[in-house]
Parts: sequence; C-alpha cells; structure tokens
Amino acid sequence: MRIIGGRNRGRRIESPEATGKEALRPTSDRARESLFNILEHGRFSQDGTSLVPGARVLDAFCGTGAFALEALSRGGASATLIDNDPAAIALVHRNLKVLGESERARVIQADATAPARAGEPHDLIFLDPPYRSGLAPAALAALDATGWLAPGALVAVELEAREDFAPPAGFLRLEERRYGRAKFVFLRKR
Repeated sequence: MRIIGGRNRGRRIESPEATGKEALRPTSDRARESLFNILEHGRFSQDGTSLVPGARVLDAFCGTGAFALEALSRGGASATLIDNDPAAIALVHRNLKVLGESERARVIQADATAPARAGEPHDLIFLDPPYRSGLAPAALAALDATGWLAPGALVAVELEAREDFAPPAGFLRLEERRYGRAKFVFLRKR
C-alpha cells in the first residue's frame, strides 16, 4: 500500500498482509485514488474547490489508517482514527510514525457504534465497516449523536458493491460510485 498524493506521495505504509492480520480489508490504492480525485476536484464543495485542505478528518473502522493518512498528506488539518481492533490500532500507530504524522492525529481504540462524546466535530468522514456487517447506519447515527460530525460534513461510506445501505435520519444521499468489489456512498449531514 502507498500514499497516492500530497507531500507523502509514493511513500509506502504497512498493510495487514505484513502483520498477518487477515480480518483487515484495506481499501485498494485504486479505489482510494478515485475517492480522493472526487474530493480534490470539488465535486461536493459549494465553490468547486477541494474539500481536503484544512479538513478535520474522521476515519472510523480505520484499519490501516490509509484514508486519514492520505487526507493528511493532501493538507488535512487533523485526523481522528477509530477502530476497536488492537492489531489495527498498533498498525495505525506504526503508519503514522513512518509518515511523521503522529502530531496531527489522534488514535482511539473504540467501537464506532458506541463512541464517547467528541472533543470537536469533523468535516470529512470516512466509514469503512467490515463488508456486509450492517454496521454503517448504526455507526453513523452514533457518531452524529455524540458530536463527531460538523453540520454540513461530507461522509463517504465504503461498502461491498452489492450491499444495501439506508442512511439514518439527518443525512442526504448525494451519490454512489462503484470500484470493483467496493462502492462508496457519499452523504451530507443536514
């Protein structure tokens, strides 16, 4: 796995294959690149500019932390990474250290469907629960109820391509894109 763009472009990050952890399923470089092309080219911004520079990023079910690391590389102001798997948390800490991004990131070992109250709201959110787990709506509702999402926040949810998804109340479904086995559902917090 590698960082696709920004100041850390081309730098490698540790993947679950290197740790022997089979439960982690990282977003492919190609799918992540497509996602960031959408975000960078202002598809969902009001003025047509990138949503990434200066964003407070939340990466829930973070796994390797690739989404947050990519956002920080491209100018995100800060990132919070949440996962309940101790192996994923250790992997994220190693990846942050390798890229020199530990100062701008906060890593929390917790269940994204039952998070503690947020210290601050986030503008750009990525949820990547295990495929076909059905956890995305519950996590999104819980994160919203505990103050993790800023008004107007953009949310990208990664699901298995054929997986059904109905967002909880308070979210506007903007668009859906498929990339091989994955699909991204873009939402706006009302």
